[in-house]
Amino acid sequence: MLSYIIRRLLSAIPTLFIIITIAFFMMRAAPGGPFDRERQLPPEIEANILKAYNLDKPVHEQYFDYIGNILKGDFGPSYKYLDFTVTDLITAGFPVSLELGVYAICLAILVGVSAGTFAALKQNSRFDYLIMGFAMTGIAIPNFVMAPLLTLIFGVYLSILPVAGWGGGAFSHKLLPVIALALPQIAYIARLTRGSMVETMNANFIRTARAKGLMEKIVVVRHALKGGLLPVVSYLGPATAAVITGSVVIESIFDVPGIGRYFVNGALNRDYPVVMGVVVFYACLIMVLNLAVDLIYGILDPRVKVD
Repeated sequence: MLSYIIRRLLSAIPTLFIIITIAFFMMRAAPGGPFDRERQLPPEIEANILKAYNLDKPVHEQYFDYIGNILKGDFGPSYKYLDFTVTDLITAGFPVSLELGVYAICLAILVGVSAGTFAALKQNSRFDYLIMGFAMTGIAIPNFVMAPLLTLIFGVYLSILPVAGWGGGAFSHKLLPVIALALPQIAYIARLTRGSMVETMNANFIRTARAKGLMEKIVVVRHALKGGLLPVVSYLGPATAAVITGSVVIESIFDVPGIGRYFVNGALNRDYPVVMGVVVFYACLIMVLNLAVDLIYGILDPRVKVD
């Protein structure tokens, strides 16, 4: 297994290099620059600022300088958050995004798997149609619509939950962002679980387990779920990375100090190092989580070899 992990990590290096290259030149191709919104500066001062950040060099030289710094683990300074490096911002924002993401993905797994399994066991019943109807609604309504709706209901009309801010990590401030992040994932997981469980419940090994006289609860929990969760496990890799890294919309709406908010502000202000740092961090996180998913897949399905 160790050799498999090493091969996967080595094969991820070219992919990461391509992502960095595309993101770097796309950022530079966008109109505007990091200091265009500043008050008109004298040419000599502007030239000194550009020189201080190596922005006076040709783009290809900036690219090779950036690659060299990345290899040393240096993401560079932020252009807009003075006295902060990109590493400082990611270090400050990631724990918040991680906490929200872990809560959201755990809630999504718990509710989505339970709802999908129940729908599969009640296939073509009114409960099945009701659950899948809610799931389709959750998929169809984007979170930038659901988040303000939750804010309006629970924050404005009912006045039982705060609508913005982190509140020092208080549970009441986390609740609405976690629910808003989890709702789309609940819908996807419920549909994936339902489809896979319907197929698994009709498999030969399930008939064999029932023929042995096992209780239906044991058949479902010990046998059907193990095979029925395989598509869900595959989906959880990129889904977990997306949720943990933080939804830029959710963090902006609820004013959560996570990575997503830094990414949005960096993109608006043309803060190249911040945007690049978040993109690289996000890409690495996806690769690591996909590797973890493949390892878990091998545990759930003995037919899959990871050596």
